[in-house]
Amino acid sequence: MIDATQFYINGEWVAPLQARPFEVINPATEEVAGRISLGTKADVDRAVLAARARFAEFSQTSLAERIDLFAAIITAYQKREDDLAEAVMIEMGSPLWFAKAVQFDTPLLHFKHMREVLSDYDPSRMMNTTRVVREAIGVCGFITPWNWPLNQIVSKLAGALGAGCTVVVKPSEIAPLSPVILAEVLHDAGVPPGVFNLVNGLGPEVGEAISSHPDIDMVSFTGSTRAGVLVAKSAADSVKKVHQELGGKSANIIVPGTDLEAVIPADVMRAYTNSGQSCQAPTRMLVHKSEREKVYEIAKRTAEGVVLGDPRLDDSRLGPLASEVQFERVQGFIRAGIEEGAKLVAGGEGRPPGIERGYFARPTVFGDVQGDMTIAQQEIFGPVLAIQVYDDEDHAIELANGTDYGLAGYVRAPDLETARAVGARIRAGRIYLNGAPRNHPQDVEAPFGGYKQSGNGREAGLFGLEEFLEIKALIGYEEA
Repeated sequence: MIDATQFYINGEWVAPLQARPFEVINPATEEVAGRISLGTKADVDRAVLAARARFAEFSQTSLAERIDLFAAIITAYQKREDDLAEAVMIEMGSPLWFAKAVQFDTPLLHFKHMREVLSDYDPSRMMNTTRVVREAIGVCGFITPWNWPLNQIVSKLAGALGAGCTVVVKPSEIAPLSPVILAEVLHDAGVPPGVFNLVNGLGPEVGEAISSHPDIDMVSFTGSTRAGVLVAKSAADSVKKVHQELGGKSANIIVPGTDLEAVIPADVMRAYTNSGQSCQAPTRMLVHKSEREKVYEIAKRTAEGVVLGDPRLDDSRLGPLASEVQFERVQGFIRAGIEEGAKLVAGGEGRPPGIERGYFARPTVFGDVQGDMTIAQQEIFGPVLAIQVYDDEDHAIELANGTDYGLAGYVRAPDLETARAVGARIRAGRIYLNGAPRNHPQDVEAPFGGYKQSGNGREAGLFGLEEFLEIKALIGYEEA
C-alpha cells in the first residue's frame, strides 16, 4: 500500500495540520491501494503563502533559465516512467500498457513542446512608441480530475512554469498517487521551493479554498460543467482569472462513402478510450440513414470483441471505471437509454460476463438515439456509444451542434477536402479529421479547450502558455 499522507509545500514534504486519512481504492480489485490525507483551508493557506513568496523571484527568471529547468524536468520525469505508470494503473485502473503509452507519455510531450515554444518565444513587441510585454499572471491554483491524473496537471503546469508562475495543485482524491510522484519528479529536477505546491483534499474544502483564495491570481479547473460553475462563482468575489476545461459530448460524423469496415471499429474503440473516461471522446456517432444497419452490425461486433480484465495484462484493452461512484453513474445512464427507447445494440447493465469484482462496465452501444435523450445530451464518462441517424449533411451538423457542449468534434469522410468542409461547421474547440491521432507528437501542442459549456481558454503549446501571461503596455517607452 502506498503511503502518500504528506503534502508538498515550499519544497518540503510536510504533515497536514489535521490528521484526516483517506483511502485510495484500486478500482480493478476494490482493495485499498494507498492512503492520503485530506487537507483543509489552513493547508491551502500555507501553500499559497509559499507560492506567493516565491513568485516575485521566479517570475523574473529568464527564458533561458526556464528552458534549462524544463530540460531537467524532462530528464527526471523519464526516470520515473515505471513508477508513474504503475501508480496510474493502481489508482484509476488504466491498463499498464496504456498507462505507459498514453497516460505517462502525453505529459512528457507537453514538457518537451513547452521547452520548444520558449526557445522561440518573444514576450514583447513595439507598437509605435509603446512597448507591449507579456508577464506572468501570478500565483495559480489548479484543480484537476481523476481520469488523466498526470496529463491534466502537466497540460496546465507546462504553461504556468513557462510563463514564470507559481502554483498550488489539488489533484482528485480518487487518483492522487501519481501526482505525488510528479511532485517528487519536480523536486528532483530542482524546481525551486514554493514554485510547485501540492495539497490533497476534497473539492468542497480544498478546491473551494483555492478558487476563493484572495492571494491566488488565476484558477484553472478541469472537471464537470456543474463543478466548473461552482468554481467560477467561488472565484468571482476576488475577480481572479478563471480558466476551465469542462465536459464534452463530442459528435463523430461518418460521411457516406467512408470505408465502414476500416473506420467503425477504430472509432468505437476511440469512444472507449480510457474506458470512456475522456472528456473529448467521440461518444456520439452520427451515421447516414442508408448505412444504419451496416454500422450497427460492425459496432456490435467491435464492442463484443473488447477484452476487459487485469490491467497488468497486455491483452486487456480496457480497464475498470475509476470508482464505485462512477460505475453506478454509468449504470444509471445505461438504464436511462433503455428506458427512453434507444435500441440496445451491444452491452447493457452490469459487469462483463466472467468478471466478479472491480468496477468494470460492459462496452455498450445504443442505436436509434434521439437528440433529446439523456444519453445524447449528458456526458456519461464510460464505455457507452450513442449512435444517431441523420438524413443529410445539414441534419448531421444540426445534431452535432445540438448539445450544450463544444469540446471536440470528429469527421470521417472519403476525402480530406470533404472532411475539412464538414469539420468547419462543427462548433467545437478541436476537430479531428479522418482519424487524426489524439496525441500525434507533432500536434500535441495544438490548443485544447472548448466552446459553450465545455469551458473557456486553452491548454497546450503557445496558446496554453499565453493563458498564464498578462499584457502590459509601457506607453512612451520610446520617444516619438
